[in-house]
Amino acid sequence: MTDPATTPRTTPNGKANRTALACAGLVLAMTGLAFASVPLYDAFCKATGYDGTPLKGAAPSAAVARSGDSMVVHFDTNVSSALPWTFRAESPRVAAHLGETTTVFFRVRNTGTTPSTGVATFNVQPGLMGGYFVKVECFCFKEQTLQPGEAMDFPVVFYIDPAVRTDSNTSHLSEMTLSYTYFASKNGQPATAALATTGSTGKKSNF
Repeated sequence: MTDPATTPRTTPNGKANRTALACAGLVLAMTGLAFASVPLYDAFCKATGYDGTPLKGAAPSAAVARSGDSMVVHFDTNVSSALPWTFRAESPRVAAHLGETTTVFFRVRNTGTTPSTGVATFNVQPGLMGGYFVKVECFCFKEQTLQPGEAMDFPVVFYIDPAVRTDSNTSHLSEMTLSYTYFASKNGQPATAALATTGSTGKKSNF
């Protein structure tokens, strides 16, 4: 029989310490999971077109082109209030033939009095089009530094996968929107701030 006098006793303080350690470990694990989930989610969206994230790929072969079928692509350009730039597409919209590459230029200008660096994010609407809108070349997520008064033109080369017509969720669509937002760059990443829109959704850009 065990001698009660020699049996270790768990004190209230000991229980509290173990509980505190367990909670701290859980918090650290959840924090690590949260940080890991951001790049994983981003990679998932880029690979699948989920949540309106356009795919990235090579130019299509001529065999997949459907010149008799097209979709109107609208361009929405925005600039964060923290960045003294104007930003617009050369045309507010284009009719893109399915399976054919289309090139559109976008112009940005630094209207401030000092050099500034920006980086653009993007998405497409409706979100289901993310799986069929394929970027061949894009300036998005690339830092750009402009001197005071300097303007630059950046191309976007894309195509719409003809498979959009075989998906019952998108087969009826005749229009979509490609939206860009320029943010001030912080360590190579967009610094989020309140948006001051330019171009099609707000004050017109003047060049």
